[in-house]
Amino acid sequence: MATLEQIDKTRSPKSVAIIMDGNGRWARQRGMDRSEGHKAGIDSLHDSIEAAKWAGVKYLTVYAFSTENWNRPQKEVDTLMNLIAYAVELETPDMIRKGVRLGMIGDFSRVPKFAMDKLKWSIEQTKDCQDITLIIALSYSARWELVDTMQRLARQCVEGTIKPEEIDQEMISRNLTTSWYPDPDLLIRTGGEERISNFMLWQISYSELYFTPVLWPDFHHEQFYDAIVDYQSRERRFGKTSAQVQAEAGTK
Repeated sequence: MATLEQIDKTRSPKSVAIIMDGNGRWARQRGMDRSEGHKAGIDSLHDSIEAAKWAGVKYLTVYAFSTENWNRPQKEVDTLMNLIAYAVELETPDMIRKGVRLGMIGDFSRVPKFAMDKLKWSIEQTKDCQDITLIIALSYSARWELVDTMQRLARQCVEGTIKPEEIDQEMISRNLTTSWYPDPDLLIRTGGEERISNFMLWQISYSELYFTPVLWPDFHHEQFYDAIVDYQSRERRFGKTSAQVQAEAGTK
């Protein structure tokens, strides 16, 4: 199990994203209702924020609720929305003390007003925090985001404010919901599944992927450090050869 002392903070990822998977299975293994797994996951999020901050990570994006999750049983959806509102209100004072700024990405049109009000309140309360930014992906999916972005760019073309040939990768990135945040250097998925599940498909083009069988409620400081240590053992080439990367590193 990795420790904070094993991490080279000069080489820590600036931005980390997490697909928090395994709450339901964790609860079933203990004969509990699925909602108990979601509640237990709050402690794991708390630990991951702390671990990320201590490891030198500046942005942490967590996949809290996908657009597909609206298809879950209404009781579970209601529980999740209430839990999000409750956790935000409970954790905001501690976030302020620890320098955690809150941000959000997603399609908020279906999010209940009571939950949105709590989230907007927390965003306002934490806006001046500078140690780490926590981005909650709520009612989010990558395909929704890309369609939304393309529709807005198409409208600009029709209005004549841009030309189709002006649309490039940089313009698309500027129009994504994540335009204010750097792309993830590292994507972590807990729970043993090895897929992306419609999460930040554009942004993770060159992210390092880390899959762990640990269920989300059992993912704490040590497990987060394991992911960072594994990340630091990799060579990020971005399409270049290993020799090129090493040569460039030697000139710095």
